[in-house]
Amino acid sequence: MLVDGTPYQTIWFRPAEPETVWIIDQRHLPFQFIEEPLRSVEEVAVAIEEMHVRGAGCIGATAGYGMYLASLAAAKTDDFDRVLKTSAKRLKNTRPTAINLSWAVDRQLGAIVHGNSNDDRVQIALQTAQDIAKEDVQACQNIGQYGLALIQEIAARKPAAEPVNILTHCNAGWLAFVDYGSATAPIYAAHDSGIPVHVWVDETRPRNQGARLTAWELASHGVPHTVIPDNAGGHLMQHGDVDLVITGTDRTTYTGDVANKIGTYLKALAAKDNDVPFYVALPSSTFDWKTRDGVKEIPIEERHPSEVTHISGVADGLNVEDEMAIRLVPSTSPAANPAFDVTPSRLITALITERGICKASASSIRNLFPEQVENNF
Repeated sequence: MLVDGTPYQTIWFRPAEPETVWIIDQRHLPFQFIEEPLRSVEEVAVAIEEMHVRGAGCIGATAGYGMYLASLAAAKTDDFDRVLKTSAKRLKNTRPTAINLSWAVDRQLGAIVHGNSNDDRVQIALQTAQDIAKEDVQACQNIGQYGLALIQEIAARKPAAEPVNILTHCNAGWLAFVDYGSATAPIYAAHDSGIPVHVWVDETRPRNQGARLTAWELASHGVPHTVIPDNAGGHLMQHGDVDLVITGTDRTTYTGDVANKIGTYLKALAAKDNDVPFYVALPSSTFDWKTRDGVKEIPIEERHPSEVTHISGVADGLNVEDEMAIRLVPSTSPAANPAFDVTPSRLITALITERGICKASASSIRNLFPEQVENNF
């Protein structure tokens, strides 16, 4: 995507700097655009834990490059395998809910083992990291085209020039992947093809990824949008102001249950009650082929209470560098911060994947990905 006219992805590698991987430090958006170098597994782990990067695909791609940096470090020791396995464990423990992370690490472990020398292993790790990133971009492009058809169908039923109103939750845009995004890919495709669209952007407390990231993305791309309080979505649906909901997901079971940013479940309930289609967009790397019951089995990350008790921003009249955290609640009040919830498959209209659209059911998902039946069932 473009940032001030310059094409960017969320993570990139420069051959002239073989021991460095670059990311966008998303903590500072929308006030500052900062490129951050990562030069070690520990720096990658901290970047994932502290949400310099976030979003399923972006976390996976970052973990993939983290394993490349791990291979560089391992090649300088007398125990390549031990260093690599230690690094893999460190990365896997950073965030428990997003399945793309462990998927990318395991893919790297499975590839690197085929190297005949340490130099071979390093080159395999680099190629695999680059492949993970490229495949993420292609998957999101495909999701955009399949989702575009849904938006086209709705637009055809509306009066000319009346926009298709889409509600989002959290950020499943290009910042959450390597490029294009999952939930936003159909929106960008529709906008670029001339279909009038308007996006209701949930602020998405407590970290405000909707208000800070999705809104910034859409504004940069020229997509009409309005930021709303999290709890306004149901009201808008009741009054016919939402044509469809599209969210992303951090982990989806093979039965179609979806773990996504806290509050997604409530949006799905409101959509069901008001006959509003509720779609979830995801690349296949976000499927958990081992888990059946999302509510019972998906681990839900508990983040620090300070994300709830405080909010960050820039006061009017101050420089963007003067971002500060403001306390919202009494200092004597404890806070809880579950980062995700699980939306049962029965509330989901369909899943939008890189291979097409399917029902949120085990049989439909397996039909779209038949190789997983052989590999996992």
